[in-house]
Amino acid sequence: MTKHKDNISRRKFLGQSCAALGYTTLFSSLINLKAMAASAVDNSPLITVGGDYKALVCVMLAGGNDSFNMLIPKGNSEYNEYATTRSNLAIPQNDILQINPNTTDGRVFGVHPSMADMQQIFESGNLAFLSNVGTLIEPSTKTDIKNNVVKTPLGLFSHADQIQQWQTGIPHERSNIGWGGRIAELVQSMNSNQNISMNISLQGSNVFQRGNEIIPYAISNEGSIGISGYGESNGFNQLRTQALNSMLERDYQDIFKNTYKNTIKTSNESSIEFQTAVETIPEFSTILPEYNNLAAQLRMVAKTIAARDTLGFSRQTFFVQLGGWDHHDELLINQANNLAQVNEALKYFNDVLTELNVSDCVTTFSVSDFARTLTSNGNGTDHAWGGNAFMMGAAVNGKEIYGDYPTLALNSGVDFQDGVMIPTTAADLYLAELALWFGVPASELSTILPNISNFYDTTSGVPPLGFMNMG
Repeated sequence: MTKHKDNISRRKFLGQSCAALGYTTLFSSLINLKAMAASAVDNSPLITVGGDYKALVCVMLAGGNDSFNMLIPKGNSEYNEYATTRSNLAIPQNDILQINPNTTDGRVFGVHPSMADMQQIFESGNLAFLSNVGTLIEPSTKTDIKNNVVKTPLGLFSHADQIQQWQTGIPHERSNIGWGGRIAELVQSMNSNQNISMNISLQGSNVFQRGNEIIPYAISNEGSIGISGYGESNGFNQLRTQALNSMLERDYQDIFKNTYKNTIKTSNESSIEFQTAVETIPEFSTILPEYNNLAAQLRMVAKTIAARDTLGFSRQTFFVQLGGWDHHDELLINQANNLAQVNEALKYFNDVLTELNVSDCVTTFSVSDFARTLTSNGNGTDHAWGGNAFMMGAAVNGKEIYGDYPTLALNSGVDFQDGVMIPTTAADLYLAELALWFGVPASELSTILPNISNFYDTTSGVPPLGFMNMG
């Protein structure tokens, strides 16, 4: 039975209204509180350049992707080496989908059978792989590590530490400031909209997009997360809207109350502004795959990108995530299902970006906690280190495998122990390449990635790895 609105108690009304205000809006309000603090002492380095648009889309494969079963040796000699090491976890040679890089050292590679669309995107030149990349503090060999003459990342093989370090770019210490957040504080002046963070997250709070003065603007697969029921004309929500408007339109003598009120009001207006902008975007002709949450996240990324002019953005980062990669058991079945979701979602996103004619403006890249042991623990794999990543977009110099794909024979120079690959490419180089494409000057790379000089000469004038078209 529906109660009449007059029967709602005053205490319940105020409690629910204030809870809605605080719980759903306070998170985005912190953006504006931080912005106010920053404006009082405006000494951060800002970059003001052109009116072009660029977006970085971080795809977090949370849990540790067994990425040597994602990018796989297929030629007879290298496959036999792979199959011997991987034993019962090896993908059958005939099931591997061959790829044909423009540059080859004679070895033949392929991708997991669940990645047929990604295979085609690779062959079209819009996707590339980076091999054996991982967190490093300084160049490290097996001998150096065993002799304890180099520094290694804190909490190596730990989910909490490694997933954090991929997002901070600081493997030598524990930090809650991400490299995406530090980039945002360098380039935020390129955006005319200063009320909504340029860092948009589909997965709530994350370290990657958090800066000293910037935090992610969290949205859902359907858009802005505003005050529940605000603006709706039915029953209780009408009362709630009137009460909140009354609270937000008052002037308070207490400066702290007034500042907080103004912050909440600005945040509420920003939420409405965001939702109004994305709701004006027509539905895409590209069909959204059913029951694919990653694709649904990327749909909202695409809608936000399509609303970029209305919202006033020239630079944005996005954070999406698919969990469930910690495959200590049932690796073959579970990874096949996960990779099928990634494959379907990336195909959808690639098609939508083509539909919007922004493929050259958007670069999508993968990160994961770590790769996994090449050796089997019975029916799965354990935490490891260096692994393989992918990059997608028309600005990617695609149809290539970057980095050094290692020999997968056990006890090699890059096998730390039990099939744990020591990274031959530092994550810093991967992230620096993306930052340079995004518009960060080489002179500022050390601000983003404190250890970059251990791997790359920022004055060299050449890209760290070459997988992005910097033109």
